[in-house]
Amino acid sequence: MQRNFLFVSAENDAIPLCKAGGMGDVVRDIPRHIAASGDMVSVVTPAYGRLHLKGTFIEELHFVYRGQPTVAYLYEVPGKKKIPNIRHYVIDHPDIKSGNIADIYMNDFTQPFFTDACTFSLFTVAVAQAIKQKSFNVLDICHLHDWHTSLLLLLRRYHPDYQQTLNDIRFVYSIHNLAIQGIRPFDGNYSSMKAFFPYISFDNDKLKDPRYPDCINLMAVGIRFADTVHTVSDSYKENIQEPSNFPHFIGGEGLENDLKNAQLEGRLFGILNGCNYKNYTIAKRGKLYPNILRALFKGLDDEEKSYKHDFLKHTAEKVVNLIEVKPAFICSSVARLTEQKFYFFKEDPALLESMLRRLKKDEGIYILLGTGAPDYEELFRSFSYAHDNFIFVNVQSEEVIDSLYLESKLYLMPSLFEPCGISQMLAMRSGQPCLVHNTGGLKDTVVHQKTGFVFEGDTFEEKKINFMQVFDELLNLFFNDKTRWRSISRAAKRQKFTWENSVERYYTLLYKMAYHAPIQNKRRKPRAESNSKENIVR
Repeated sequence: MQRNFLFVSAENDAIPLCKAGGMGDVVRDIPRHIAASGDMVSVVTPAYGRLHLKGTFIEELHFVYRGQPTVAYLYEVPGKKKIPNIRHYVIDHPDIKSGNIADIYMNDFTQPFFTDACTFSLFTVAVAQAIKQKSFNVLDICHLHDWHTSLLLLLRRYHPDYQQTLNDIRFVYSIHNLAIQGIRPFDGNYSSMKAFFPYISFDNDKLKDPRYPDCINLMAVGIRFADTVHTVSDSYKENIQEPSNFPHFIGGEGLENDLKNAQLEGRLFGILNGCNYKNYTIAKRGKLYPNILRALFKGLDDEEKSYKHDFLKHTAEKVVNLIEVKPAFICSSVARLTEQKFYFFKEDPALLESMLRRLKKDEGIYILLGTGAPDYEELFRSFSYAHDNFIFVNVQSEEVIDSLYLESKLYLMPSLFEPCGISQMLAMRSGQPCLVHNTGGLKDTVVHQKTGFVFEGDTFEEKKINFMQVFDELLNLFFNDKTRWRSISRAAKRQKFTWENSVERYYTLLYKMAYHAPIQNKRRKPRAESNSKENIVR
């Protein structure tokens, strides 16, 4: 019998222009594997004032929000690929608009989550109404992603219009990044629970943030009320049950007791995200520098980013020089410029300085592609002006990213913490070893001196020292022991962190139902395709 799933998320990379990070990849890939097993999947996101424009209108959704009747509009939109058993939807409303981060989220400097909480509270009520109207047919599973969607669980618990409908469905809640929690006041603010739902009675003690009792913590709501809670790697699940000790260790970020309770109740599971190993874009070798130049010229056409134009010209001049005099070694990173990804360099710029000096001894360069927080962009622009072997590509370009995964010799991922990470998997897929911090999903996917390189330490200072030690050692290995380096590269490429393995665990642990594997996947898999820890290295 065909089961019916609904994925509710802020992102969905299965449709164009609806991705800001790794969550979009997961929401693209998991439904494809569920659909391949014969079950039906609907995926719904906000329209952000733009995603519905090429869609097909389905129906109106009438509901009460901020104490007033309102109407939203449900559209079905085409996916990037037409896949049987999958339907993509967006919800449009005048108050659901594009943000300033990937045209999805809003970076509110004075009141974090102010705008996003307004957007996603409205969105979740509209989704609840769509479920009540059976817009997605009768559901068996509703899979929520991060704090943006957890209010559906609050409606399930407290809202008289939706309790009965939502209680008939099993709810799964995935944590993609515990550090972003959606904390807002209970009252006294336009972006508060009382403003969103003035006539609904809540139990504030069950909703409050453990550090700020006058605020709701929407990440905590998901953890406390979901039938099952999921983290995107096994090690991250263990990390977040321990208290944080910033910057030495990033753990539960105030929610460790909630997560321990979920673990004791048998509701908490860690399942590593997967990676695609077929039907993906493969870059053409030798196109890295032309692709960078094209991306920079495209950036020069963006008048809204005119303040970057002089820097982009500076970067283009450096790239032209690299075409003429090719470096002996390239290491690279691709990431949003945030505390999570590059705190090591922001807190201690001397660490980046030391790394670039060490690279220069061997005629090596470091290419970093990313956009993000203004203070991080400013830091990396200053380093680009000061160091000819640091290439800061301060634009977004899928073509450049694909080339970096193919043509770099080392992928650098010094994340302060990492729930799962996808970049290390993509680099390894191309046979590129990675240098990673021993944390979360990075710990679960890279084995030191076997499939890549890992730095660690008990304190932040120890980690910085070990980073430079390992970096020096790997450069010596690359230039002086080619046989060993090739062995590590081949071992990295052999790793297969497949979605097939992960989806089977989704069914068993999260959905609590039998998994019907697609016929083509029922044959015995090679041992190298397992992503369990004991099979990472062969």
